[in-house]
Amino acid sequence: MEIDSREFSIASPVKSVRFGGSVSEILAKHEQGDSSDYDLLKHQLADPCIKDAQIISWLQEIRSCVSQLNKDHEQLIYTVLKLPWIGRRQAVVEEYMTFLGNLVSAQTVYLCACLKMVVTYFTPMRVRICVEGVNISDSEDEDEYENLSRNFDQCHKALQLIARYVPSTSHFLMPVFQENFPFIQKSSRTLECYVHNLLRVSVYIPSIRRDILELIIGKMLQLDVSASRSDIEEAEEIAMQNLQGHPLKEEGLFDMDEDMPANPSTMAVTSHSVAERLDTLMAVLMAYVKDICHVNGSLHVERTKELYRDLLSVFDKLILPTHASCHVQYILFYLCSFRLALTEAFLDHLWKILQNPSQPAILRQAAAGYLGSFLARAKFIPVLTVRACLDLLISWIHGYIDSQNSSGKQACCDINLHGPFYSTCQAVFYVLIFRHRALLEGHMKKGLEYLQSLNLERVVMCQLNPLKLCLPTVTSMFAAITRKYQIVFCYNVIERNNRQLLPVVRSSTGGDCVTTKTNPLDSFFPFDPYLLKRSGQAIEPLYQVWEEFEDTELLSPRTSKQGPREDDDDFLYGDTPKADAIVGMTPNSFDSNLCSPNSIGSPPITFQKPF
Repeated sequence: MEIDSREFSIASPVKSVRFGGSVSEILAKHEQGDSSDYDLLKHQLADPCIKDAQIISWLQEIRSCVSQLNKDHEQLIYTVLKLPWIGRRQAVVEEYMTFLGNLVSAQTVYLCACLKMVVTYFTPMRVRICVEGVNISDSEDEDEYENLSRNFDQCHKALQLIARYVPSTSHFLMPVFQENFPFIQKSSRTLECYVHNLLRVSVYIPSIRRDILELIIGKMLQLDVSASRSDIEEAEEIAMQNLQGHPLKEEGLFDMDEDMPANPSTMAVTSHSVAERLDTLMAVLMAYVKDICHVNGSLHVERTKELYRDLLSVFDKLILPTHASCHVQYILFYLCSFRLALTEAFLDHLWKILQNPSQPAILRQAAAGYLGSFLARAKFIPVLTVRACLDLLISWIHGYIDSQNSSGKQACCDINLHGPFYSTCQAVFYVLIFRHRALLEGHMKKGLEYLQSLNLERVVMCQLNPLKLCLPTVTSMFAAITRKYQIVFCYNVIERNNRQLLPVVRSSTGGDCVTTKTNPLDSFFPFDPYLLKRSGQAIEPLYQVWEEFEDTELLSPRTSKQGPREDDDDFLYGDTPKADAIVGMTPNSFDSNLCSPNSIGSPPITFQKPF
């Protein structure tokens, strides 16, 4: 039976078998052309059964010759960098860190190699079980999880040591992080460990925090767009059918996960495999956001503002231009819940993008979608803030209508010409659907006077005809609410739009024409219901779900004939009457979106060809 030397102290002299002379003698012989001992040294260092005492002895000798280890000795250095030092006894770890400090100080040419070596330990070690020369397993070593926290601490101490000796370390880290980021198909545990460690680096090297967040969120967006809302819901339905008994339990890996408002004994697991990985990363990132922004349970204003600025930069660069992401944007939603000033700053930022004509139309439309969805869904936004935003939006809408009327040209209903206008109108309608009760609460008369002051009738009746291009579910519910409170009567416009000739769209692949009633407005509601179970427990208390109206008078006769839906917590999930066949479209392409993911809360896609 082989005894591991790590179980014993090395205070007393330990004899170990070694061949060749000292390292200084070996290097001298190598310089003279005799590489036999040099190759033997590399072989002994690469021995997978090397003992702690042997590692310490070799490292001490190599440190004494570190000034000679230039680029010509990179093979030797790379062999030393592969030594299994993580998880060994403290004496080995300390000796190895001392070696790293000496090496990067004397030979900066090896800086990137040292950084890569440390970063490779950011994920759990892999093991191979070899039977008769054949590798039959490449699974994660479950026993290693008990020591992960200790191993990661050693990695970060090494990284901080290197950064202290080489101040320019931060400039070389991001390419290393990017290169070593696990494939998004890797296990949740692997991704969780890596993201957790990157976030830890951002704490003690804050100069690259924005770049780290950009890298992490970019990878998370890849997961997000790969798991559509419909796919996640289908996976959950299948899991519910197959599950008998209690849901599986998944423990958090790090202490900071304890900040999540969850009961670990009943931790739910998202059934969709891709969504489950995203759920894990969202939980880690939310815990990080909370830890950064709070000190001893109290919000640290300055640190929160700095993190907000970093996340807002990533939002502009990655999240806002990404269509049909379902969950990653909730990082901003969660952060803004900490303080009203953050909420108002985010709303103001979206407003500036929307009303800026120099911005691309697609980004202005996305900003309108974020504005409407955020105002409608965030419980923490007070009514006064909602009113202030509605005032800005409706004023811009009326100004746009004025500019079209004064142009002397006949205004036409064209999404390509007026996309931001239609998106803004839909945002206003959407907010009123969710927030009209709050606007009317307390003082009905003043609330009605405010709604009437918005002059919604002019918006609905204008030649640009926004009801024609808005999502039919939004249109019908807005019409029902405004009719109930006698603010504006929309049904004449809706019926006129329904009687108009159906547009003809020619298929890009040739053949027959496609006739359909389209919804060419890019109807993206970024804060549709959150489906991820683990991280969703932090979002749930902040989120406004759709509440069905008690009085059936709100629904038009055509809508009220529809049967009830089970578990319908959001009005956008309601079925649209079959007469209103809808094709979800983005401004990019018609054909490419005929089978687009149903992740934006739109009614089911119906595609019809003429007979």
